[in-house]
Amino acid sequence: MGNDFKLEELAGRHIGGVSVAGVLLPEAVAYAAIAGVEPMHALLASLIGLGVYSWLGTSRFAMVAPTSSAAAVFASALAIGGSAMGYALVGLTGMAFLLAAALRAGFLGAFISRPVLRGFAWALALTIMIKQLPHITGVDASGSQVGLLFWNWLIEAEQWRSVSTLLGAGALALWLLIHHGLRRWIFVPTSFLVLGLGIVLSATFELGAHQVILVGDIAWQPLTWSLPNLSTEQWLRTLEIAPALVLILFAESWGSVRSLALQNGDEVNADRELLALGTANLISGLAQGLPVGAGYSAASASHAAGGHSKWAGVFAALALGLLLWLARPLLALLPLPVLAAVVLAILSHNLWPASVIASIRSGGDGWLAVVAAAGVLLFGVLFGMLLAVAMSLLLAIRRFSQPLVSELGQLPGTRDYLDRARHPEVTLTAGTLIMRPEEPLFFANAEQVFRVVRRRAKALNANVVVLSLEVSDDLDSTAVEALAELATSLRGQGTSLMLARVKDTPRETLIRMGLTVEDGDGVNLFWSVDDAVRASECHTAI
Repeated sequence: MGNDFKLEELAGRHIGGVSVAGVLLPEAVAYAAIAGVEPMHALLASLIGLGVYSWLGTSRFAMVAPTSSAAAVFASALAIGGSAMGYALVGLTGMAFLLAAALRAGFLGAFISRPVLRGFAWALALTIMIKQLPHITGVDASGSQVGLLFWNWLIEAEQWRSVSTLLGAGALALWLLIHHGLRRWIFVPTSFLVLGLGIVLSATFELGAHQVILVGDIAWQPLTWSLPNLSTEQWLRTLEIAPALVLILFAESWGSVRSLALQNGDEVNADRELLALGTANLISGLAQGLPVGAGYSAASASHAAGGHSKWAGVFAALALGLLLWLARPLLALLPLPVLAAVVLAILSHNLWPASVIASIRSGGDGWLAVVAAAGVLLFGVLFGMLLAVAMSLLLAIRRFSQPLVSELGQLPGTRDYLDRARHPEVTLTAGTLIMRPEEPLFFANAEQVFRVVRRRAKALNANVVVLSLEVSDDLDSTAVEALAELATSLRGQGTSLMLARVKDTPRETLIRMGLTVEDGDGVNLFWSVDDAVRASECHTAI
């Protein structure tokens, strides 16, 4: 039975690896077209990503390879500074990942809010799809914005090549038919099958002679380990883009890794994921490959095929290398309209902005999805990416810096103290104001929080202010100084300050900074709000 289990597990690894290779090969060719480079650069990046992640990653299912979003960002960098800037971006992205891993900054993926990521992803998918339309119809439409490109493509309708258009439209219809109607009876990956049929048609009818553009020869390129030759201005521009690409790639990768881990009861380490992605992108950049991340499609293919081990990634790399070695002459015959149709089909599920609409309906920060999408569609992928990241960070900073403070009262018959605004049944203690910051105190919000407390104490002419610090696990130097200023200011208006529910770390900080005294001449610390209120009653009586 043990041997049968090992054979079954080994078979799962092989089948999972072959299935992943069948998904990654057409995707790599398609994403190379999005990036504007030869397919070899995407295929090389896939081999590097699969190999490195199998060694350093923590997910059993993640498959690291080029993604559509990363390819689109690479294309934007390539348009600004050429291929050298594109590969420099990949390398710097890898270095930024490694720096984040060294700093244990696995929490960074959470700094891109989901509405922003959804809006960015939808607009990016729409941009990529529109850019495939000229390839399908065999025309050379251009435009600085995606809307202008779409308009230029429409007004050139008379120049559309009929054979290319029919071929591309037929490939798109066939992909959708197989994927949505016949997938249960066909075990070959849909993209692999459609691209294969396109190659057969090209070889049989010599489509290249009928003005159909072909992918062309995929030449082997020796690895050239060298730094890109860029000007100082180009390096600085690349440095501006790399951190934003890191956040987008990590948010996208961490989302797929975490979702599959939750489905299977696994645990994954965000810092190790940063290390794996950083190493893979750094090596890919040095080898002139595309940026890589953990896409959901390849991981899902491995999971569905039974590849429940990181060995599936190793077998996927071996299978992909073998397919590349054998199929390279055939890939040269691949019609570009068919390739563009496959790209359109892969992204077609993103055409209707369901996720954006859901974010808007949820309220709150849902409107950010629209702003992120508009940034990509109106100003391009790079600006849209930077805008999405900047909005997320600004939203986080704004959220943390808001002076959210509750006034507390005692629940009758208990020692519990609740928010007056939500619980009108609570009672107040004469001469005592009880306040609780609802966010951890730190340099960005401490002064504003204490300003609210000072104004409320003055308005009530309170004799004692009890400040509950239960949500603050630590206090930085700015918060400590602001707290000392609050105590001094309240003392000047005849009000004493007492701190309640102070945890060990901030308590030690306050004692070390000399802000507490035993004789009651300074700030007194209490383990509970009720203890502080009882002490305030004695103080008021005196």
